[in-house]
Amino acid sequence: MELVPGNSLITATPEEGRALAVKLARLSVKTTQPDGDVRQRLRPVYAENADSLIAVAQVVATEFATIAAANGYWR
Repeated sequence: MELVPGNSLITATPEEGRALAVKLARLSVKTTQPDGDVRQRLRPVYAENADSLIAVAQVVATEFATIAAANGYWR
């Protein structure tokens, strides 16, 4: 599994960077729990848990900060 799509964090726009951040976060979950059936079974548990959703948002924010830095903050 390719953990950094295209082996690059460079994106043309912040919007593309944000989409890449979400994709990287999802790939991290898939790598951590490769069993799709288990992920499906767990989804309702975290989908209704505010702490879990906040944790996901933090992971995406961290990924986005890394991507933004790699792109020179699109300057």
